[in-house]
Amino acid sequence: MKILFYILILSIFVLLMLLSKNSRLNIFITILCSLLIIKIILNPKMCIGAALGGAKLFVNSVFPSLFPFLVIINVMMEFGGIEIYSKIFGKILCKPLNLPSNCSFPLLVSFICGYPLGAKYSCELYANNSISLNTCERLLNIASNAGPLFIIGGVGASMLNNHYLGYLLLISNYISCLIMALLLKRKSSNVSAINNNFSRKAFPVDNIGSVLKRSIENSVFTSLSIGGFIVLFSVLTVLLKNDAIFSRTMLCISNILHIPLNLTNGFIVGIMEMTNGCASLASIKIDMIYKLALLSFIISFGGISITSQVYSFTYKYNISMKKYTKRKFIQGFISSIITIFMYKLFYNPVIFTSMFSYNASFNNIYIIKVTIILIILTILPCILKRAKII
Repeated sequence: MKILFYILILSIFVLLMLLSKNSRLNIFITILCSLLIIKIILNPKMCIGAALGGAKLFVNSVFPSLFPFLVIINVMMEFGGIEIYSKIFGKILCKPLNLPSNCSFPLLVSFICGYPLGAKYSCELYANNSISLNTCERLLNIASNAGPLFIIGGVGASMLNNHYLGYLLLISNYISCLIMALLLKRKSSNVSAINNNFSRKAFPVDNIGSVLKRSIENSVFTSLSIGGFIVLFSVLTVLLKNDAIFSRTMLCISNILHIPLNLTNGFIVGIMEMTNGCASLASIKIDMIYKLALLSFIISFGGISITSQVYSFTYKYNISMKKYTKRKFIQGFISSIITIFMYKLFYNPVIFTSMFSYNASFNNIYIIKVTIILIILTILPCILKRAKII
């Protein structure tokens, strides 16, 4: 069966090369998609299981936390939340990072919620002519981190059985974003052509019903788009893991580099999709410092899945994804170094336990704190605007 499969793929490749007048990229994408379709047909049960697993992950974990957050953020944006928080946090957050003050909003959203919302609101700032193209490209790599709940709860508490290590990974992730801000140079731009504030939309924002309707529609589209990526890459990851050529290639790489095969597989899977990669790496029995370094790289890099989600927001504009991906790779490397440094010099289970000990379960406390922050971030702009403080 496998021999017939590879003969069929080779036949398709030769046929396309002989008959097609399209570019090599078009031929390559066509062959790749044909390969995936055939693999799915040959392994329907496995692919359906992977798709259901990705859908279950989205419905049970991602959507419940992401959708309400998106609705609240969109409502706040309609009522001028970006302008207000730019005035409150703009100088504190953005001046040290050499960013305009209105970039504080994507930074806050990214730090609180994680991928890919920083990219979404960075692109919205650029689309409204509030920041330049160069600033948007910089902001994409600065407001670019995994969510605290995923790092501390998912990776730390669930995968490593130690949420104190989750804090270490989270701090490393944040610091790598700040270092990227210092490394990426800001080019001079035509300031007169760029608004200092997020431009207001043509429609009135005083009708809460219309605002809520638009916010829900926008949030549903964004959530389902992210869910689609999760399901797709769950299937692709399973196909990759069970492919004979991939398995043999990983075995050769492991033998050449003298590293465990499951470590090679886990890292490659993480390059494709962050969550599955972190789960694979966390289960490997190796020295904790190496495990944390690899996890830190995968979390900061984000994987092809996150890059694709970012591209779903940037494709409308002249934004270089090649540049974004290269910078994310550098950020992952920086985050790994920071993680090793912090683990060697600062990590002490006794100190971390005393700093982050709770009477209630960690997840419940964290969810309560995030909820309080979201409520404050939502209500505060309305209060300040009504009181005419800003």
